[in-house]
Amino acid sequence: MPVSSFDLKRILRPNILKLEPYRCARDDYSEGILLDANENSYGPAYQVEISEGANGSEDLHISSGNNDLNLHRYPDPLGRKVKDRILKLRPSVPSVENIFLGVGSDEVIDMLVRITCTPGKDSILITPPTYGMYRVVANINDVNVVKVPLIVEGG
Repeated sequence: MPVSSFDLKRILRPNILKLEPYRCARDDYSEGILLDANENSYGPAYQVEISEGANGSEDLHISSGNNDLNLHRYPDPLGRKVKDRILKLRPSVPSVENIFLGVGSDEVIDMLVRITCTPGKDSILITPPTYGMYRVVANINDVNVVKVPLIVEGG
């Protein structure tokens, strides 16, 4: 039997496939203050530094703004630099297009359920005992949960 390649489009909900990607000013401009992104053109108001104080305590020092860290700018929404570094650590990954970054596993699980499961129609399978967010995310997205006990004896 021939091995077929995985096609993500086959499991995505049709309405998700119809979405047009969001474009922000950062897609078209790499420098300058992007006021449409609510960037602060003045930089941070204060510079905060923590140093070791007497008796091992920490001292907090607040001074006028320092713009060296670009804290007034939003980071790259696609995480290009992070993905490039991951790619160097994992040479078996074909390209940065094969790397997905999320803000923790809860967000990734929620996004996966939202783009693949039709509310009120689809189900996910979990094998208790398992991570509790699977059930929470399914309930939030009106997706049925099928529980199959995790049996490890004899296997």
